[in-house]
Amino acid sequence: MKPILQNLVEMTGHRDHLRLEVSVLSTLLKLTGVIEVRALELFTDGGTPHVRPRTWVENGQLVSTDSEAATDPRREKLEHYPALRECITHQSDSALASPRKGRHVLWLPVWMHDKVHTCLEITQSRTFSAHKLEVLKGVFQVYQNYQSLLDYSERDALTGLFNRKTFDEQFSRYAMNGLAGGHPGAVTESLASEDGPPSGEPVQQWLAVVDIDHFKQVNDRFGHLYGDEVLILIANILRSSFRSHDRIFRFGGEEFVVLLRSTTLSTAHKVFNRFRLAVQEYAFPQVGQVTVSLGFVSTTRGSPVEILGQADQALYYAKEHGRNQVCFYDDLVASGQLASKMVANDDVELF
Repeated sequence: MKPILQNLVEMTGHRDHLRLEVSVLSTLLKLTGVIEVRALELFTDGGTPHVRPRTWVENGQLVSTDSEAATDPRREKLEHYPALRECITHQSDSALASPRKGRHVLWLPVWMHDKVHTCLEITQSRTFSAHKLEVLKGVFQVYQNYQSLLDYSERDALTGLFNRKTFDEQFSRYAMNGLAGGHPGAVTESLASEDGPPSGEPVQQWLAVVDIDHFKQVNDRFGHLYGDEVLILIANILRSSFRSHDRIFRFGGEEFVVLLRSTTLSTAHKVFNRFRLAVQEYAFPQVGQVTVSLGFVSTTRGSPVEILGQADQALYYAKEHGRNQVCFYDDLVASGQLASKMVANDDVELF
């Protein structure tokens, strides 16, 4: 019991979802009789549910990937895991199966916001005793509760999107690694997925700053209750307009940020404009029509504060020149409508 408690103390000391995942698998792997552990990511691709290993044991060590799930060659259809599929369909807390002699598998799905984002898979050579199941589920419950606390601290209370604190903590790492990190979650069909990259056009990462046009007038005319409803509905349109491995943040007020992963400039233009049109064409209760302005930039050049500052410049150019439009920073600089300038970390405060 003492080693388990020590591992639980270590596990709850992490402030990162992936490190917490590695820690709980390490704890489970040390239990007597456990021969293999994995964390499976569940996602939908082309309308079909899939799973792929996100953390697993390799050469005696736990390794993880945060690459895009939909392009992972190790992905499998969920139908290949019938016991797990039934467990999720019936919203059960666990599933057991013996796929072959000497292999007994326990799946523990992580339920958050009434969806399964990940699932822990534990394999033994012998059947699971009632006592062993009780211990495993106890460790798992601590893990799931702590995952929920981390998730709550990362999100905006009104919209459920990631908050500014989460952006500040993660964007430096994403900018340095080309947005290699992904967010585990159930994939919604993406507007971007309809467009294959044009031949020869490089795939990049993009940061967009979004602002609701004339939002102060909405609050002044209809009240903050309807203003909050507009924010919630805009957040819903954002979710449906981008992929699960893209990242969406609410910065506070009427400002949002989108990190768009692994696509071309022409596709980025299409996706951002589709989102803008989706907002324009949405009938907001009581308020009627609402529009947004958006500025975006590639994340491949400059420090995080420079990248964010350039997207902000493009946004405010859009707002000062008619609103309800998408502006790309490099196009504005190339046409002479914006002057490219260096931004120092200690002499600018964004937003």
